[in-house]
Amino acid sequence: MKRRDFLAGIGTSAALTACTTGTEQQASTATSERVTWRMVTTWPPNFPGQGTGVNTLVRYINELSGGRMTIEVYGAGELIPAFEVFDAVSGGAVEMGHGAAYYWRGKTEATQFFASIPFGMNIHEINAWLYYGGGLELWREVYEPFNLYPIPAGNTGVQMGGWFNRPIDSIEDLRGLKMRIPGVGGEVLRRAGGTPVNLPISEIFTALQTGSIDATEWVGPYNDLALGLHTAAQYYYYPGWQEPGPALECMINLDAWNTLPEDLKAIVTVSCQAMSLDMVSEFMARNANALEQIRASGTDIRAFPDEVLAELKRISNEVIEELAAADPLVERVWTSYRDFQAQARGWQLISEQAILNTTNL
Repeated sequence: MKRRDFLAGIGTSAALTACTTGTEQQASTATSERVTWRMVTTWPPNFPGQGTGVNTLVRYINELSGGRMTIEVYGAGELIPAFEVFDAVSGGAVEMGHGAAYYWRGKTEATQFFASIPFGMNIHEINAWLYYGGGLELWREVYEPFNLYPIPAGNTGVQMGGWFNRPIDSIEDLRGLKMRIPGVGGEVLRRAGGTPVNLPISEIFTALQTGSIDATEWVGPYNDLALGLHTAAQYYYYPGWQEPGPALECMINLDAWNTLPEDLKAIVTVSCQAMSLDMVSEFMARNANALEQIRASGTDIRAFPDEVLAELKRISNEVIEELAAADPLVERVWTSYRDFQAQARGWQLISEQAILNTTNL
């Protein structure tokens, strides 16, 4: 055997030995660190967008962890009702949950700023606030007393204003209106003379079709078409003043989170970010297609009159300022949110909004 062949053989043997040893160590580590969790959600099983987004999230976690971490998903009603997700995760009945933070305003009014508030930040702005403006730190501070660790996990983008069975030509047309609308938006409607109702997804279509509610907001064309709302109401209004950029959340029981090794924590965090990008992209694509289908169905798609939006904005500011005045924690969150939005809006006006305006030239 020539010398160079002999040396090459030694090098190859050593490399194979090192790889084998490393693989055995990884296998040993993987075996000793296998984690199986359960996740409950506020969405029906496999619901387009949000429910399928959760499926994507757990698949990312499983694949990136090499099978070391597996999560079994339960849609709303399969294990617990939709609006009991917060308590189930907080109390440790399950390790994870997925939903929208404004559903938990009964715990503290501060939660809803981490989902969406009327005339608040859009998707770009709220992501910037959460990751680079101190919003995520505040969110975790708000959730810590409930033994929860939140991670942003999805966003539907700006929503539609809702489905109505009568035209909204003035603010007076909201008086006596019974509408499914959660969070601060619901309180705004109440002060405008309407009656807000908070319903889970599974009950929205039937309530609208039977007339037990007069109107509903849900998300946008993609989800609304899937629910068949275009067959239950005549008018479809925009823009979604009540939810301009609703962030979704993955909430984790804090005790369970603290048991994870650092690499699995990183995998969960990165998977949530990847799922968020995927969801935003899906909603942009699906909404555009679904809107054309809704338009073709004969639905009357209308913009809210400016004077209606102006009055809703005035009431929204009034409601939020009252919430902040009544609770120091809400005041801290609102101050951070408001200041960041004001700073970001200056850039948005000459960037995103300006370029969109050019499409009408």
